[in-house]
Formats: sequence, C-alpha cells, structure tokens
Amino acid sequence: MLALVAGLALFIGVHSFTMRRGTRAALIERWGETPYRIGYSVLSLLGLVLIVYGFGLYRRTGWVEVWSPPVATRHLALLLVWVAFVAFAAAYLPGRIKAALKHPMLAGIKAWALAHLLANGDLGSMLLFGSILAWAVAARISAKRRPDEVRQHGGPLTAPAGWRNDVLALVVGTVAWFVFARWLHPWWIGVPVLPGT
Repeated sequence: MLALVAGLALFIGVHSFTMRRGTRAALIERWGETPYRIGYSVLSLLGLVLIVYGFGLYRRTGWVEVWSPPVATRHLALLLVWVAFVAFAAAYLPGRIKAALKHPMLAGIKAWALAHLLANGDLGSMLLFGSILAWAVAARISAKRRPDEVRQHGGPLTAPAGWRNDVLALVVGTVAWFVFARWLHPWWIGVPVLPGT
C-alpha cells in the first residue's frame, strides 16, 4: 500500500499546489510558464503511475475488506459515474449544464469518487477514492474563493444559444460511459460493472 499512498501524496500534492496562488505565481515567475507546466505534468504523471501500480499491487497482495456494499449502492454508483461522464463532456461543451455546474470537471470528479466509495468496501478503495473526493471538495472551495483567477476548461464562458452543446454533452458522456462500463472497465481494471459483462 506504500506505493499507493506515495502516488496519492504526489498526485494530490501537485494538484493542491495550484490552490496556493501566490506561491504558484512566484514559482512561474522564477522558472517560467513552460518549465512549470513540464514539471507539473511530469510529477502528476509519476503520481498517477504510482497510484495505478500501487492500487494494482494492493488488490493482488494486500486486500483488506472493511464492509460489503449492498447491491443497491452499486446501481447508484453506475448512475453517479454516468453523471460524471456527462459533466466531463460538459466541461468542454459550454452550455447550460456547464453554467449550472460552474466547474463541471470538479463536479465530475466528485461524482466519480463518491460512486466508487459507495461501490467498494475495501481499505485501499476508501483511501484512493476518499482522498480524491476530499481533494476535489477542497479544490471547489478554493475555486469559489477566487472565481476571477480560475481558468475555465475549454470554450467560452457564455452559454451558446439553444441546447446543442447540452445535448452533445449528454450524448458524448452517455456513449463514453457505456463504452467504458461495458468494455474498458473490465479490460483495464479487471472488474465488470454492467450485468452480463
């Protein structure tokens, strides 16, 4: 579990650093925008690799069951992950969904992490998804305090005329959710999530 904890500390630590706007700005001024972005990306990727490796190792050798989630929470998790996929799509398709969520990427991460906490009762999952949920909540609170500084994900801030982007977000999010749930999750993660898979 050490690799998982190290990966979470690195990944969440790097992403939490952006909440310290003054320190971040001073570092960019000292190093420059490009070196900062490269360093940020490399450290984030290293953290992600450690998380994936550590969680895989934990699942194979150190599984600790804390509680057994009822079937109902797994169904709720499927719905929450669908919401997350739609929110991810809406982050890049400015419309009413994006305007309502304000920060759809963070909303999607919170829904995704909560879904996995509901569906998994083991210690490693609680650590992994609980940490990501806590970071996303903290990041959203931080963003509320500095709305003028937060860069929006994709597209203009103003909502387009009509419902085109909202419909696109629903369609793209739903298709991506179905493909991931039906084929990619069992293949990449090794855990089927839809009945009959």
